[in-house]
Amino acid sequence: MRKIGLMGASIALLVLSSGVFAQGGCPAEWTNMSAELTAACNGELRGTIVTMSGPFTDADEVKFNESVAAFEEWTGIDIQYTGSKEFEAAITAAVKGGAAPDIVDFPQPGLLRSFVNDGLVIDVSTFIPAEHLTANYSQSWLDMAQMGGIMAGVWARYNGKSLVWYNIKAFEEAGYEIPTTWDELMALSDQIVADGSSPWCVGIESGAATGWPATDWMEEIMLRTTSLENYDRWSFPASPEERLLFTDPVVKNAAEKLAEVWFTENYVAGGRAAIAGTFFGDAPAGMFSDPPTCYMHKQGNFITSFFPEGLVAGEDYGFFYLPGIDETYGKPFLVAGDIYAMFNDRPEVRAVMDFFSRGESLRTWLASGGALSPHNDTPLEWYGSEVERGIAALVAESTSVRFDGSDLMPGAVGAGSFWKGMTDWVSGTVDLDTALREIDAAWPQ
Repeated sequence: MRKIGLMGASIALLVLSSGVFAQGGCPAEWTNMSAELTAACNGELRGTIVTMSGPFTDADEVKFNESVAAFEEWTGIDIQYTGSKEFEAAITAAVKGGAAPDIVDFPQPGLLRSFVNDGLVIDVSTFIPAEHLTANYSQSWLDMAQMGGIMAGVWARYNGKSLVWYNIKAFEEAGYEIPTTWDELMALSDQIVADGSSPWCVGIESGAATGWPATDWMEEIMLRTTSLENYDRWSFPASPEERLLFTDPVVKNAAEKLAEVWFTENYVAGGRAAIAGTFFGDAPAGMFSDPPTCYMHKQGNFITSFFPEGLVAGEDYGFFYLPGIDETYGKPFLVAGDIYAMFNDRPEVRAVMDFFSRGESLRTWLASGGALSPHNDTPLEWYGSEVERGIAALVAESTSVRFDGSDLMPGAVGAGSFWKGMTDWVSGTVDLDTALREIDAAWPQ
């Protein structure tokens, strides 16, 4: 078994000293374990190897290995992870060549579905107890794991997107309050304009990927103006016949709602003309100029890495949930993340998959930062970052969760015509109807 070194030993000692060690080595809090995880915790699978592949490299690969070190020590199972910066090409070649690793981490579920449709993925619901899955995941996560009639995997690390960032001091000086409804958000936007500034910082330039921030906004508004069923039919249809076209009135309505924010005079710093040419990472900088040129920026939790150096979360900047538009659709939350799928069926692989369905599998990662946990058995105290702890609390309050739509769509659309169509429309190159038709035209037949 791979040596876990001082880090792994420290984790093991920490768990022992905290009193959560159970007989056999696994946390006493674990319930509804599969027969294979029970066997692993009793040492019956010691000396076995589980291979795994995914996109984690560099610092993320280190954090992943640290997150499984204690489990390897408890059970004697060696999880051998291989990360690749060319993940999609590498895993496609491996699977088609009959050399799939035991477990694969998919950051974009669309590729996983193609393997499910080929009958290559193991249904994890055949061995992980249903009582555990329903207790430890919200129904939204379970729904998103359903592909081709099976539960195609278990959700692991994720990132939150439905967030609006703001300059705390600028808000306080101006007397602005955090909006909790869409109407309040629009009223605040009008107030900021009346005060002589722009409410929104927006930029969608990203080199060859220009337009992706616009697709995130569209997904947010779709979740707030129509049903989850329609969102699923639009982003990840089970069959061509079920697909909700971009030209459908439901989708066009979402785009028009987006236009009410982006195209209203003075709502966006620099106006509509500046959106397509502003690098997405530079867009929030206006919140921190003196005086601010814009006050709010909608983006995922990664955006703080683009903020000016020296800013402190909770003092200089904060965030709030992007409010719902129609209360009929509750408080949805848009996410991106990783789903772990199983390709080879052996007891030790089953045990590891069951482990990944538990918050303990992310505990050290949460402490060091860079991850959120979808597991209900993850206490907020495990988060080392105040920001990530706050985001996790917001997600816990949501009524539904859905994956980034463009990441679910075929690559020709999600990373192609959708990006381009939104950019062309925002920049005024084409009208909305033309943009929607052109996005649809790229969908594989």
